[in-house]
Amino acid sequence: MKYIDIAHVNKRVSRIVCGTAAAPYNTGADCNELLSGMLALGVNVFDTARVYGGAERALGRWISGCGVRADIVLITKCCHPDIFGRRRVNARAMRADLKRSLSLLNTGYVDIFLLHRDDPSVPAGELVEELNALHAEGRIGAFGGSNWTYARVAEANEYAYAHGLVPFAVSSPDFSLAVRARDIWGGGESISGTDMARVRRGYAENGIAVLAYSALARGLFSGKFSSGSERAARAALDKYAVKGYLTQDNLARLARCEKLARMKGVTVAQIALAYVLCAQPLSMAAVSCSRIARMEENALAADIVLSAEEIRYLEEGVAAH
Repeated sequence: MKYIDIAHVNKRVSRIVCGTAAAPYNTGADCNELLSGMLALGVNVFDTARVYGGAERALGRWISGCGVRADIVLITKCCHPDIFGRRRVNARAMRADLKRSLSLLNTGYVDIFLLHRDDPSVPAGELVEELNALHAEGRIGAFGGSNWTYARVAEANEYAYAHGLVPFAVSSPDFSLAVRARDIWGGGESISGTDMARVRRGYAENGIAVLAYSALARGLFSGKFSSGSERAARAALDKYAVKGYLTQDNLARLARCEKLARMKGVTVAQIALAYVLCAQPLSMAAVSCSRIARMEENALAADIVLSAEEIRYLEEGVAAH
């Protein structure tokens, strides 16, 4: 496993992250054995959110029952829109969500706290002030945004620097080898594709860690079907993956991923995750696994080094001469 450092997180952060927005975590099931298995692999970051069903409760049961709090990096998120789609990015919702999350997680603090959506009508400075207050209270370590645009993250940090405050240290955008065809969640931006290279450079140059969600494009790079069978892909993927990622260009990227995986003797998923980690220096890839063996495969992706030429080949099909 490879690790990175993030300001205000008091332990090293694994580059492969255990996501809990899927079964069995979000059903609230007993996941103690599974979660302990992830930690034994060196995956010490666990990503959850207020809206991930019973995931916080499942994590909290594990944290208290197995005494692992000091060993893990815990991420949760707040201020997701309500069931009617109304925005609730404000200090009151932030504190209410955090209070509930801490109770369910059986902890007094979270290592990384993310605003799950943005509301551009709220001045970024107001949010930075409240996040700094929670940080000063010792209830959160690092903080940032999920489904935020780079421009709004930059706005927040400009305010922080101008006022001597702690800035955003983490951003969680859609990022994978696939180029998203359309926004499937509402808000934020994808930083995939060569057109977004400028944004990725901005994150790297400013030392902002990227927590990539949909790092396998919701299963497009899972290896469960081949690039030559769009019908099999449609049958295997959920409606969000089909809407967001199932395009001919992305199937061509999958074909190149398959070829490079064969050349290196690894899996398609490992190459796709290695792309995320190698294309962005301070990146982490969130993946949800219901089997320890599958996470073990994913964890090995952190050890794969892709050259600049291989990254370009995966993105554009351009091989070095």
